[in-house]
Order: sequence, then structure tokens, then C-alpha cells
Amino acid sequence: MMDNKTMMTDFYELTMAQTYFDAGKKDEVAYFDVFFRKNPFGGGYTISNGLDNIIEYVNNLHFTEEDVDYLRETGSFTEEFLEYLKNLKFTGDIYAIPDGTPVFPNEPVITIKAPIIEAQIIETAVLAHFNHASLVSTAAKRITNEAKGIPVMEFGARRARGVDSAIEASKYAYIAGCAGTSNVYAAKKYDIPVMGTMAHSMIQSFDSEYEAFLQYAKSNPNNCVFLVDTYDTLKSGIPNAIRVAKEYLEPNGYKLKGIRIDSGDLIYLSKAARQMLDDAGYKDATICLSNGLDEYSIRDSLNKGAVINSIGAGDNIAASKERVGGVYKLVALEKDGEIIPKIKVSGDTVKTTNPGFKKVYRFYDEDTHKVLGDVIAMHNEVIPEDNYMLVSDRDPWKRTLLTDYYVKELMVPIFIDGSLVYDEPNIHERKKYCDSEFATLTDRITDVSNPHIYYVDLSENERDLKEYMLSEAMKHSAEVAMENSSYVKTKGALK
Repeated sequence: MMDNKTMMTDFYELTMAQTYFDAGKKDEVAYFDVFFRKNPFGGGYTISNGLDNIIEYVNNLHFTEEDVDYLRETGSFTEEFLEYLKNLKFTGDIYAIPDGTPVFPNEPVITIKAPIIEAQIIETAVLAHFNHASLVSTAAKRITNEAKGIPVMEFGARRARGVDSAIEASKYAYIAGCAGTSNVYAAKKYDIPVMGTMAHSMIQSFDSEYEAFLQYAKSNPNNCVFLVDTYDTLKSGIPNAIRVAKEYLEPNGYKLKGIRIDSGDLIYLSKAARQMLDDAGYKDATICLSNGLDEYSIRDSLNKGAVINSIGAGDNIAASKERVGGVYKLVALEKDGEIIPKIKVSGDTVKTTNPGFKKVYRFYDEDTHKVLGDVIAMHNEVIPEDNYMLVSDRDPWKRTLLTDYYVKELMVPIFIDGSLVYDEPNIHERKKYCDSEFATLTDRITDVSNPHIYYVDLSENERDLKEYMLSEAMKHSAEVAMENSSYVKTKGALK
């Protein structure tokens, strides 16, 4: 049975749910969008992920007797509402952009259409899964892309924010391009290649580095990648690795697989190590570099001629200090079968939402198959196949006429009427899909230093709706201000 995490919700989701219940709104259908406002790492894209865990959470949504008893003890809820929670299941619809897709600020990645209490209660878990998975996937993709085909092993378990976070990070890093993981639990659970050899502590536990290497070779003759920087990489580590290879591995029919360098001037040491290994006759022995590598240091190392056959990356994938910042905003209500758009207005322009039930279209160049831009459209809009004018939402005078393109609707149905209708791909299919979708991005978008700002525009209908609703909101705000001013003056006169 799946682990029931229904109670992994913010308390205010439940106090709002009580309010909806008391107001007779429990059956009112609401539409919420999940989106983010800024790419992490100052980058040009984000890799969407976490849908698998969202599906599991929603599929298993129910309050147990123990859950209800706990909520009763808080003294915040009526018995009628608690009885309602006992029978709560998800009965709505969810549409989402599939995991592994590059996505961009302000476009809906997930849309939830459900009775408002159901939609409200799942908010916290949906955002938690989306934000963590997308952050790890984006970090991994940035690193693996800068590695230019060099295998990257995810080594971040001990740096992650807890055990569950570490396990999930291994999964999402693999989907986004990593070759494997050091995390044995994640490897077993998700069918990810497992990788790793030794740590400095094992070497230090023996009387000498040579003895440590020799014993490791005897115990693991088919996996001899020696960690060579415990004492001195060039004067001790590599010579001892070569010595063990010549004295034990070769005479017994085995090979020196490679070395790993985890400290020091990695660029200089990798070059010197390659020369020493080649001179000793081990041209096939690989060199793995680790030690806090990120996309910038990898790019710099390769540009300066570092010799790298594989990379170990941990902190900057599983424990990144960045965030995706996904939000969950009400965009419409449904009454008597009519969809009524809603908008959140803010003095901070970027926090003003795009109203209504929407879909996202992506345009691709017919010849290069590279992305041209995305359009956020109303749910019933169809994009013409011959030409289309992209118009910037923020700067409407910026226009781009598209002609030779094909277009794809990005969001697909996940749940309909509470039933899962999405055929979930396995982890290897998701990895392959992520690679293929990433390949549609241009180098300008994936540049880690000065990325191109990708076009995410509103359709003409969506833009007109937003402008109308903003105008109405301003009128309403002015009217309310006048009423409040009169009320204050009246109360003052009565005093």
C-alpha cells in the first residue's frame, strides 16, 4: 500500500477548507495554476519534474480516522466538516506538462480543476514535489550539459536535506542526464546504475596507501578506480595505483580501471595524471574528477584542457542553495457550467496572474526543430498552422512573426474526474524524453552565463482578457477606496 501523506498540507489549507464548507462552497469547482516566476541559477530554462510523486499523492488522498482524530484535537474544525473529510477523495482533473520538459517563467506547468476544498488541500504537496524535483533536475541538466558528453555520477546523498530528499534527488538527477548514482537505495528502487569505489577513510585505515590499494584490488578486482589524493596525488597516489596494477591486477588477469582525484588543482593534476598513466602503459585507465564541481567549474576545466573521463557531482545537484519558487494560484471558478476567470492584481507586475483556464502551445522551427517560443492561450483556442504573431506580454511593441513552424500543445491530461488517465513512462523513458526535449533548446537558451530570455507570450484572446480584468480591478479598487473614505469620514463625524 502507498504511504498516505494526505496530512502533508499546510494548516491554513484546512482552515480555508472549513470556511469553504461553512459557506456552502464545497462543491464549487475551482481552477488553480502551478507556475514559477524566475528560472533558478539565473538560467534560461527550468526542467519540470515531480509529476510521479504528485500522482502518487493524489491517488492516495484520504484522511484516516487517526488523521481526523488529530484534527479534532486542534479544536479548529466542526464535526460536520470532519465527517466530510472522512470521505474525501480527489474527484477533479489535473493537466500537466510531462516530466523532463524544459519550461519557462509564468507559464502554467500544472493546472488543477477540482472542487475547491480538494484543490486547496493538495496545494502544499503539489508545490513541494514540483519545486524540489524541478530544482534537482535543472541543476543536474546544467551540469551534465556543460560536461559535453562526459558521464556525470550523482554523489549527493550525504549532502541532501534528509534521507527522502536524497533518494528523490538521485532519481531526478538521473532523469535529467546523470549516468548513475552512489545512492544504493535509490539505485535499487528506481533501477538507476549504481557507482562508487572508495573513500579517503578506507585508505587511512591501512598502514600505507599501497596496502589499502592492494587490499581493495583483491576485494574488488573488476572495479579498481583508486582515490589517489589522500596523501600526495602525483608522488604517492598515482605511483601506488600503478604499482598495484603491475604487481597484482595484471598478473591475475585484471586491469586498472582508473583513478579519482578529489582535491587540489584538478586541471593541472588531471593533465599530469594522464601523462603518468600513459607513460606506464595505462592509456585506457580513466580519470574521474570530483570535489564540489558545478557547471561553471566544469566548463572552465574543459576550456583549460583538463583531462576528464567522468565527473562526480554531489552538493550542487542534491543540495543546491537555489530554488524554483513554484506558486499555486486561483485562476478561475466554475458556476452553472460557466468558467469565470479570476485575477490576482499586484503592485509588483510580475506577481499579477494570467486569468482563466489556459493551455500552453510551443512553436518549433520546421527545419531545425528548435524551439521558437511558447504561447499561453485560453483553453479553447486553436493555433493556426500557417503564421502566428508572437507579442510580448510585458512589451507589446515587441513582435515576432512566425511562418515556417509546427506547434505542439504541451499540457496533457493526468487525472479526469478523479481517475488517473496518464500512462506513466518508466524512469528510462523519462530520461530519454528529457534528453530529446532538451535538444530542442538553442545554445543561447542553455548558456549558463548569459542566457537568452525565451519568448513566453499571451495569445491575443488571453491578453485582451487580462487587460479587461485589470481595468475592471482598477475601477473596483477606486470605488472601494471612495466608499471606505466616506465610511471613515462618517464615523469621524459621529464621534
